[in-house]
Amino acid sequence: MKEQFIKSVEEAVGGFLSQGQIAKLSEVLSECMQGYELTRKETSDEKCKRENGELLQAFLAAKKIEGCSEKTVHYYQSSVEKLFVNVVKNVTDMTTNDIRNYLAENQRLKNLSKVTIDNLRRIFSSFFAWLEDEDYIPKSPVRRIHKVRTDSLVKEVLTDENIEILRDSCIELRDVAMIDLLSSTGMRVGELVKMNRDDIDFQERQCVVFGKGNKEREVYFNARAKIHLKKYLNSRNDDNPALFVSLKSPHRRLTISGVEVRLRKIGRIANIAKVHPHKFRRSLATMAIDKGMPIEQVQRLLGHVKIDTTLRYAMVNQTNVKMAHRKYLT
Repeated sequence: MKEQFIKSVEEAVGGFLSQGQIAKLSEVLSECMQGYELTRKETSDEKCKRENGELLQAFLAAKKIEGCSEKTVHYYQSSVEKLFVNVVKNVTDMTTNDIRNYLAENQRLKNLSKVTIDNLRRIFSSFFAWLEDEDYIPKSPVRRIHKVRTDSLVKEVLTDENIEILRDSCIELRDVAMIDLLSSTGMRVGELVKMNRDDIDFQERQCVVFGKGNKEREVYFNARAKIHLKKYLNSRNDDNPALFVSLKSPHRRLTISGVEVRLRKIGRIANIAKVHPHKFRRSLATMAIDKGMPIEQVQRLLGHVKIDTTLRYAMVNQTNVKMAHRKYLT
């Protein structure tokens, strides 16, 4: 830093002093600065960026302690950092209009869906609410930004016939076992790929999974899944502890993308559109509620913290609504 300062002085006086005078000035400056530490003063933009970054890191640390997954923490970080880039202010000075305009511009320029915009709003709400709780700001500016109303679309589910066709389209024992486990437990694909052979209790037809935030819970599978899981595991000759592995040597643990690609391929063979792991989960929730399982038990089965999430997953069969109306209201 000292050398940079002296060089800057030399350049500044270069048009007024001779080379000899500049050399002497540099020598005097170097001697006078012995024993001193020179630091460059931050610009206002640099200070703002540093302070915002420090607060964000503290917030992310709090989220990790709360049990948020690395994926969720990364989503929080990237979303808030983009806000910092577009709204060049200290977070303590950001207003409701700053954030509202940022969301509106994102929706207009990037043509983002209402769901995506509301996800951003929720992330900013969490961040600024934390700043308020920690006394960095008196009141969150996101409080006055209301939930974005999204279109309520009835999402497709897999029928019993669809699942049978998918099974019949499988060539490998692994794929049949995977479809049976997903359709009978409703587990997340992230939970599926983390499972080991030892997690399966064939006697009780249940298994332990680790959900979001590494929360452990039990899920249950049917007799068909038990039979096909046993057949698949008995056919393996590798020593990988993972429950589902790749078909080819060295038989590595299946990844989320690996499962998604495989199910899409089976869906194409079966001529069934949009086959993905989450569709099995939504189908199970719909079927469970449709058959009368209490919503609280469905919530526990799926591992949801809030019952509102369970209600979003489950779409009650319209025919049964019609029958219930005739039974109770006519």
